This record gives sequence, C-alpha cells and structure tokens, in this order.
Amino acid sequence: MKSNLKRSGAAAAALFASTLVLAGCSNADNNSGDSNGGESNYDMADVSGTLNGEGASSQQNAMENVFGPAFSESGSTLAYNATGSGAGQEQFLANQVDFAGSDSPLKDEQVETAAKRCGGNEAWHLPMVIGPVAVAYNLNGVDTLNLNTETIAKIFKGEIKKWNDPAIAESNEGVELPDTNINVVYRSDESGTSDNFQKFLKASAGDVWEDEGKAFPSGVGAGANGSTGVADQVAATQGAITYVESGFAKERDELNMANIDFGAGPVELNAENVNNALSTAEFKGEGHNLVVDSEKLYAEKEEGQYPLVLTTYEIVCSAGYEGDTAALVKNFMFTMLDNQDEALEEQGYIPVDGEFKSKLEEAVKALK
Repeated sequence: MKSNLKRSGAAAAALFASTLVLAGCSNADNNSGDSNGGESNYDMADVSGTLNGEGASSQQNAMENVFGPAFSESGSTLAYNATGSGAGQEQFLANQVDFAGSDSPLKDEQVETAAKRCGGNEAWHLPMVIGPVAVAYNLNGVDTLNLNTETIAKIFKGEIKKWNDPAIAESNEGVELPDTNINVVYRSDESGTSDNFQKFLKASAGDVWEDEGKAFPSGVGAGANGSTGVADQVAATQGAITYVESGFAKERDELNMANIDFGAGPVELNAENVNNALSTAEFKGEGHNLVVDSEKLYAEKEEGQYPLVLTTYEIVCSAGYEGDTAALVKNFMFTMLDNQDEALEEQGYIPVDGEFKSKLEEAVKALK
C-alpha cells in the first residue's frame, strides 16, 4: 500500500507541475472546477488566473496532488509555497499572498492586522484540510506499538529514553521491545503541527506537558525542517520517533504509526476513528469564521475516537480583495469542497462530510 501511495503521489506531483505550465492554455470550456472534468457542485465564477498561497507543509500533498491539479481544470493555476504555518500567516498579513494555509488560527493580536489587510473586513478561518497527526516511529521488529498520552509526553520531554522502558512495555504485553535509545525528532521551524501537538499533549497528558506554541522545545532530540524533513529523518534513523501528518508517514516504508490510548484503550489511526472524533468538534464564536475548539477536541477520551487531528485552515479575506482575486479565492475554495473524496484520502487526509462540510459550504458561498 505504501509503495502504491508513493507511485500515485509522484505521478500526481508530476501532473501538478505540468499544470503550472499548461494552465494558461486551458480554454473556457474547461472551466468546470471538478477533478473529473465534469460540472462543479458549486456556482463558480468564469474567471481564470494564478492564485498565490503559502503556509502549512501539512497541506502540501493535498495541494500538489489533489487540489492544484483540479483547480487547473478551470483554467487557473495554484501556486502554493509550503513554508510552514507561521510564514504563511506572515505573508498573508503582509498582503504578499492571497491566502494562508495554517494548522493554527491567527492569534488575537493578529486579527486586527488581518482586518486591515482585508480592507477592513474580517479574515475567516476555513478548516478545509483535515490531517490526522501520527506518532510515527522507526523500530525494527516492532510493527505494532501502543502508547498512552502520558508516555508520549514523557518521550518527547526526554524522561523516557529507551524503547524497552517499563512504561512502554506495560502497554505492549507480549511485544519484544529492544534496548534501543529513543531518538526524538521534532519540527525545527515554527509549525502549526508543533503548536497543535503541544496543545494535544497539554490537554490529554495531565500535568506532564506544560509547553505550548509553534516552536517545539529543542532541549531533547534533533530538529528537522517541515513535515517532509521530520519524516525523512525518522525513516533514516533507527529508534527514532516524531509527530507528523499521517500522509507523510504512510509514504515511507520504514515508518509505522503508533496506536494511541487516549484514555479508553488503544485507538488505531484510520478514517472511521478520526471521523468519530470530528463528529464531536465544536466551533468557537459565531458566523463563518470557523475556528475549531481544539482544546475540547484534544481532550476527548471516548472509545473508538482518534482526536489528534489537524483541522488545517485556509485563512482568507471574507471580502476586500482587488480585481478577480476574490472570485479566484472563492473558486479555489469550491474546488477544495468538490474534491473531498477518495483521492484526498489516499494522500493521508480525511474528507470532510456531514454538518462539518455544510458549515464550510455556507462560509464559502458568503465570501465576497
């Protein structure tokens, strides 16, 4: 399965690269916004052009392999630079890109700046890309591993240093754990993934974890840049462990994903268990600025729920764009909604559905 994902990902990436060159050659008859070349499910404007986005590397595979190629079928081009959530937010606030991809919402002190950038209009957070976070590891002979949240926190704090530590062995009866050093790998860049992973540890592991923010503590282990960087480093390092979006873990044969015990027994990372958790998600505030209450989500302990999920946002202006940019942004958001399907799931993401998707549809339709 992993090798198939690698082949399909490489092919799709090649297709995406070619669309960057050929998108301008598309004619009006291709203005469909649907990855199958058919009619879009939404009322898309008859415009074309280049849309610039920047931010979360957690979205990179979705942008390059699913949403970008689909957007090209409408005669438009997506230029998305996966530099990390922090950089994406900065570029959006500075009016250098049309939207930011971010694993974390804007901070309170950034909201006013965003409104100025949007011509006095509110910036909205649209959680379009749902990426479960895996605790991924590389350990020869151990294909299945159970870890509870307190143990995970202690590993990343450096308090548990060996794979055969009694705390790990207790959750893995019958598994032969080697006397191997645990090599922690973390995101060295400012990252929404780091921000959310720390929020999760703080909400789920009791008093064990106290740190927070987009910068991961650098006192334990080694850092690597971006989701690709941490996944590659763990794949190349025996005994290594990291936190990374599941799609990046699935692409690498050397990596396995731990089953996490959130409080009601070990839970496998799969679409069903993630959707079980998403069904309980609540939004902060009112209107179409759809910021998920991540603290409540991460504290979930129900059986069969995997709440360690990045509800990754597209941060857009609700109004205030110049020229055709507003229509291009809206068309791309519709394209993302049109392609919440199996192709997206193959990249390691969870297609949105139900009431969650309905709220997104209402918000995108309200963009001006």
